[in-house]
Amino acid sequence: MRDNHITEILDSKPFASLSETELATMRAHVASCASCSRAYDAAQISALLIKERADEAAQKSLDANPFFQTRVMAAWRERRETNVSALRRLWNSTGALVTTMAATTAALAVLAFVAPSSETINQPTAALVPYSAESVVLDQSDNDQVTDDQVLSAIYSDDDEGR
Repeated sequence: MRDNHITEILDSKPFASLSETELATMRAHVASCASCSRAYDAAQISALLIKERADEAAQKSLDANPFFQTRVMAAWRERRETNVSALRRLWNSTGALVTTMAATTAALAVLAFVAPSSETINQPTAALVPYSAESVVLDQSDNDQVTDDQVLSAIYSDDDEGR
């Protein structure tokens, strides 16, 4: 610093960000130093001008958009409401999804139990499915399948020949 003058402190930091101890030190120094007193007064006035200009600009933006303040205040009130239960917040965020899922489940239940005709229920399952599990797994056609009678005759015909 130049002989303990405060001008370097004022040049390095904004006036509004100075701590109370720095301000007290500056006020004590300004009482005895005329050049630092002018610098201190100039910094103080410029800080006030900047603050007023910022407030004026903020007010102009609020006046230009009248709904901005309404939206901000509504959001602030919404955040301030802390007495809303966790279950209510959960329902607010997932209510539409749960309602849609319940309606879908009800519709599927109606289709499953009420809609089937009596013809479908009385028909045997084998008539509905023309393929057996073996034909699908082993990729066999129905014409090449061995019947139970053929298997039994092949098993027992070998036993009869051996006696």
